[in-house]
Amino acid sequence: MLYAVTVLLSAFLLFQVQPIIAKLILPWFGGSAAVWTVCVLFFQLLLVVGYLYSHWLIRGLAPRARSIVHIALLAAGVAALPILPDAAWKPVGEADPSLRILALLAASVGLPYFLLATTSPLVQAWYARARSGAAPYRLYALSNFGSMLALLSYPFAVEPWLPTRWQALGWSGAFVAFALLCGVLAWQARALPAEVPSAGDDAPAAPPGLASHALWAGVAAGASILLLAFTSHLSQNVAPIPFLWVLPLALYLLSFILCFEGRGWYQRRYYLPLAAAGFVGACVTLHRDYHNAPLALLVPLYCAALFVACMVCHGELARLKPHPRHLTAFYVAISVGGALGGAFVGLVAPRVFPDLYELPVGMVATAILVALVIGGDRAGFASPAALRAATAGAALYALGLAGALAWIYADLAADARVLSRNFYAALRVSDSGSGLEATRLLTHGTITHGKQYRDPARRGWRTAYYGETSGVGRALEALRAAGPVRIGVIGLGAGTLAAYGRAGDALRIYEINPQVIELALQEFTYLADSPAAIEIVLGDARLSLEREPAQGFDLLAVDAFSSDAIPVHLLTAEAFEVYSRHLRAGGILAVHISNRYLDLKPVLKEAVAKLGKTARVVEDDSDSERGTYGTTWVLIADSPEALARAPLAGVAEPLEAERSVRPWTDDYSDLYRILK
Repeated sequence: MLYAVTVLLSAFLLFQVQPIIAKLILPWFGGSAAVWTVCVLFFQLLLVVGYLYSHWLIRGLAPRARSIVHIALLAAGVAALPILPDAAWKPVGEADPSLRILALLAASVGLPYFLLATTSPLVQAWYARARSGAAPYRLYALSNFGSMLALLSYPFAVEPWLPTRWQALGWSGAFVAFALLCGVLAWQARALPAEVPSAGDDAPAAPPGLASHALWAGVAAGASILLLAFTSHLSQNVAPIPFLWVLPLALYLLSFILCFEGRGWYQRRYYLPLAAAGFVGACVTLHRDYHNAPLALLVPLYCAALFVACMVCHGELARLKPHPRHLTAFYVAISVGGALGGAFVGLVAPRVFPDLYELPVGMVATAILVALVIGGDRAGFASPAALRAATAGAALYALGLAGALAWIYADLAADARVLSRNFYAALRVSDSGSGLEATRLLTHGTITHGKQYRDPARRGWRTAYYGETSGVGRALEALRAAGPVRIGVIGLGAGTLAAYGRAGDALRIYEINPQVIELALQEFTYLADSPAAIEIVLGDARLSLEREPAQGFDLLAVDAFSSDAIPVHLLTAEAFEVYSRHLRAGGILAVHISNRYLDLKPVLKEAVAKLGKTARVVEDDSDSERGTYGTTWVLIADSPEALARAPLAGVAEPLEAERSVRPWTDDYSDLYRILK
């Protein structure tokens, strides 16, 4: 029971800390979905270090020395608490923050997480030495159950009720309890034999060769790539929210539980066809005709495809597992594969690929690896002919999948002028239409971030979300009647709001992504054509505004979208206090809340109530002749009179919400409650 409780608690803490720490630092790095990918990479790398340490401890030290070393490290881990990151880690420059995030995580949670990462293989090794003939791999299934429980509990039982600071402090207290339990086991282990005792006629197990280690790592890497690629695809097109982080990861862990639990849940004849069908379904949604599939379809489809693919990968790993004498080496190989997959998605892909190609690469690589595993499993087939047929079928499927995905992505890129990618986004500039209808689009995933007509007579039109009948368009028209205006804009896009600028006006634009600035200047003409004086500030808008003196904006437009939603840290009570400081008396704060998946009105209503200000909603419909989309803008001012001027009068409606939420602060937010 002590072995089981220790493994269960360590696994729970191991995965509970991931969304906690990721949410704590997400506001510091622009709310980008890539923050989660880099966090997962850090945890995978530390898992490798933890497994290597466990392997060294078991293989390299005598039992008594093992106990002393591990108890000392547990004490050091407790001394490193609590796991609250220091604000000094907030970025101050424009460099890619990936390495800074890794260093921040190492300083904040590195040692406690490392100790949790060592627990499962280490406790299993102790258990195998304490119980002759025991089945330690079932503790691995229990470990993954604890991990899945942690992930599923976070968005439903932790995030909605506890501020993030209390989450971190509560986790730190639970780690102390874990350290005590693990310390007791480590103390008992000093009297255990150095090797796993033989059970009856159990012959000495030959150590697995390099090919076996490579295959273990390769299959684990395939599952890891799929996990992060599917998660990234969802987060890039919806919002970087914990619910969309933890659901795929929980399914990934569930496949580990079922495959290593020992009761034969994985059956090739069922899961191989299901995985093949899941990949085909994912391919369909990647095609341009189905690129904007609804969330209600994408989430179940991607999660189902991920789960059955992980069942195949982890089921084959369970088939390949070695004798318990070599379990620490097995876990090292699995962790190395997971880390390689994480490094590929988190570090390599954003720097090598111009678009989100890691998902098709992951699907094809997994199909190839499965074909290799099948081809090497002579014992799994009734005859050599059956083995050859199965191997040929798997290879042909992998080849067909690669061809289909290559065609889909070639078609997607056919109309692209520019494909550009970095830590913050995968951006695309594309042309469509002809004659007077010829337009140029800036998109991030499936989300349009700017649109301009290419005809010289129309290229000054205010298009997309910024037409004359939009909330921000009407607010600017009302303010411009009094003379020159000073405008602040959070989020550049293609620079469309610059089309409202007149001689004497001033625009100060805040943009976190240097590639967006480059594309707005090179591929669109809104900035160059505007007679207003324009300044562009590179960096996170919230951090920049906090450092600056009051700007005295007549209007401040909050229009920074990461994925399909404004980053959370730009919608908290503290953020609105910063915005208020930069508005002149009688100024207007315009917040763009158009969203397919999130209802942001309750959040804005609470923020306005806390500020003691007045808010109105302006909703307008799309106009294909003018190239505008239907939008929802919330306008906030000191008094109702500021929002009652023409052309706002009779159009701006009171801000009402169909649901209520707790006020969002830098320490508390819950996107799950506002999902449409």
